[in-house]
Amino acid sequence: MNKRERLTRTIAGEATDRVPVSVWRHWPGDDQRAADLARSTIEFQRTFDWDFAKITPASSFSVTDYGVQDEWQGNIEGTRTYTRRSVYRSLDWTELRPLDPQRGALGRQIDCVRLVCEGLQSDEVPVLQTIFNPLSQARHLAGDEVLIRHMRTHPDRVQTALNALTESTLRFLDALKKLPIAGIFYATQHASYDVMSEEEYRTFGLPYDRKILESLPERWWFNMMHLHGQAPMFKLCGQLPVQSINWDDQETEPTLAQGKLQFNGAVSGGLARWRHLHHGTPSAVREQGRAAMAQCNNRRLILSAGCTLLVTTPLSNLRALRDVVETAGN
Repeated sequence: MNKRERLTRTIAGEATDRVPVSVWRHWPGDDQRAADLARSTIEFQRTFDWDFAKITPASSFSVTDYGVQDEWQGNIEGTRTYTRRSVYRSLDWTELRPLDPQRGALGRQIDCVRLVCEGLQSDEVPVLQTIFNPLSQARHLAGDEVLIRHMRTHPDRVQTALNALTESTLRFLDALKKLPIAGIFYATQHASYDVMSEEEYRTFGLPYDRKILESLPERWWFNMMHLHGQAPMFKLCGQLPVQSINWDDQETEPTLAQGKLQFNGAVSGGLARWRHLHHGTPSAVREQGRAAMAQCNNRRLILSAGCTLLVTTPLSNLRALRDVVETAGN
């Protein structure tokens, strides 16, 4: 069974030869250049033979051309620290305009996706490009504190910006449609009750998420949504048109089994990136992998971590993760 068949049947809840597995990570430094990020992504995939390859650019890639600045300061998640924002006053939101996807950081990311698809032969390895939703992009422009304050004091100005960011994202997706990817990895960072109320997300998040996800072409058969952080709004986001949802099921609710009751596609998770994959041992990784598969009865599960790996994760733990799906029935 090839990777696409395995994933397609998993999404549909059908029997497969084994549970699909994949994890992903940031590439600090390499994520500043298209060719370097592509090469790191390709080599990681070739080393572990995951069931799909997720391209993970720096979170700033979609807003760099608005003037934000960031740098990697050694964070072991591989994420970069924002050193300059573009939005400080509420009026700054009204000055945003959609970006040209063929220029600047967006253009470099298109080049990276093209290189990955060519290097991995995307007809054999499904490739997903990361897309940050408009509200996450707004966070990258202003920071959480300023964004939340402006949402509550000048909502019309923030919504004007979200419309521009949505249009910019749609233009980027139109450029991606020319490349043979399987779909997108749609990252949300605010669909959490710890960050905002459900009413706020229904106003500032959901309409823009729906507009983007409903625009995806049918040939993108594998689109995954990531719900970041604690207390995710799983029931609310589970109604969106994606084939899989990824969240940190080991640190928050719902469990994988509960998630399957609230969502019709494939749930993605099963291992904690810190507790199991970073601090654990190969035997602990195998034990947890088997427990996750048993919880889901080997159906509608993509075995993965709840978020990006730490860049210092032991390779022996990743080998154990990759091996456990092959030996689960033995």
